[in-house]
Amino acid sequence: MSTTRRLHIKPEADTAFSRGLGDIQRDLKLPSAFPPEVEAAAVAAAAQPRWPTLDCSEIALVTIDPAGAMDLDQAMYVERTEGGYRVYYAIADVAAFVSAGDPIDLEAHRRGETLYGGQTKIPLHPKVLSEDAASLLPDQLRPALLWTIDLDHTGEGIAVDVRRAKVRSRAKLDYDGVQKLIDAGTTDPMWAVLRDIGELRRRREVSRGGVSLPLPEQEVGVVDGRWELAFRARLPLEDWNEQISLLTGMAAAHLMVQAGVGILRTLPPPDPRSIERLRVTARALAIDWPAALDYPGFIRSLDPTKSLHVAMLTACTSVLRGAGYAAFNGALPDQSMHSALAAQYTHATAPLRRLVDRYTGEICVALCAGQPVPDWVLAALPGLPATMQACGHRAGQYESAVLNLAEAVVLASRVGEVFPGAIVEVDHEDPHKGTVIVREPAIEAGVSGIDALPLGADVKVSLVEADPVRRVTRFALNS
Repeated sequence: MSTTRRLHIKPEADTAFSRGLGDIQRDLKLPSAFPPEVEAAAVAAAAQPRWPTLDCSEIALVTIDPAGAMDLDQAMYVERTEGGYRVYYAIADVAAFVSAGDPIDLEAHRRGETLYGGQTKIPLHPKVLSEDAASLLPDQLRPALLWTIDLDHTGEGIAVDVRRAKVRSRAKLDYDGVQKLIDAGTTDPMWAVLRDIGELRRRREVSRGGVSLPLPEQEVGVVDGRWELAFRARLPLEDWNEQISLLTGMAAAHLMVQAGVGILRTLPPPDPRSIERLRVTARALAIDWPAALDYPGFIRSLDPTKSLHVAMLTACTSVLRGAGYAAFNGALPDQSMHSALAAQYTHATAPLRRLVDRYTGEICVALCAGQPVPDWVLAALPGLPATMQACGHRAGQYESAVLNLAEAVVLASRVGEVFPGAIVEVDHEDPHKGTVIVREPAIEAGVSGIDALPLGADVKVSLVEADPVRRVTRFALNS
């Protein structure tokens, strides 16, 4: 589920950001490389994985990711059954290479998750594992955790199993390429099955009162020698694929809750006052929000291809605060729900990129096999929420700084120009300050005015500062 706007920097733009990215990484004290002993341990582990005995390489799994991705956590195959659907979801088996307390494991606990800055990343694991030996690359036999989830004709899960297995992906696919084939009607029939499952699962989400924020990606590139930043709306295929990941996370949470041991991803219900503030923002942006329409329904009514609706979606993330992790071994935590999904949920599908998923997978494999959860997992559980909370905070800081850098670079040569936009936020303490959404290029930045800012108004603003070194972009309201 996406709750933050991600930045994608096209390859031709990379060099202009490298210096600024280096400054950000130094400012945040982010690791620049793996220690030699970690790299050496990863090379040794890559050469000698712990292979499972079960061979499921006959399943026609494929991976689908953004173009260029090499850290492939998931491979999928879906099919119709007599009573509904079956989902095969293979997840990279990091524990086939990493042992508790070894150098790779200790470094992963220090990092917590892969950090993304445009096209660059600071990986959780050395690339000899994350982009090679453990990655579900095509035509390669790999150890994996193979989830088998059966659904009825309504998309409701009726059976789940996960076990270690050898798998082999048939193809490395990307969203844009497959979506074009789907739109042309020339692709593998499996994608029609995925569409049906995705839409059924989305309807179940609606019936539960859940909500997903379809925030577009901001994309930076160079067009005709000029920097450009624009919003890219999500493809339908991305939403269908996301529903498979959410399904697996809910299935994992179900297994752990039933057994009374595990770790959940939690989110408290939104504060009613936050919802009221959003209603005020919607009125200011001239977006209709009928009194009888609840928050999830309103989110679903928004169109992420429209700039003011993007501004509204961005504002809506303000109510999704307080996300955390809750570990338990015995009684469930008082807050066990993920309010945005209106379900119990956990992270389970990205162990190459997120530490907690390795532990979730180990717990679920043990539970499905009727075996005790490994001692090393139980020993780590109490400390995992704090570890993941800290690394999540660091990732948010990094992504925000990279976005600020990109915006400043895009606009650095245009100081003094006037842009059309809309005031989407006014500071509660100082009504002369706030936030403006500029439509072309697609940028959200600070704005100030001599008079109080008119919330929701279409305005013209002058660019007064765009400093890539300080990563600051500021506008002033034209009088």
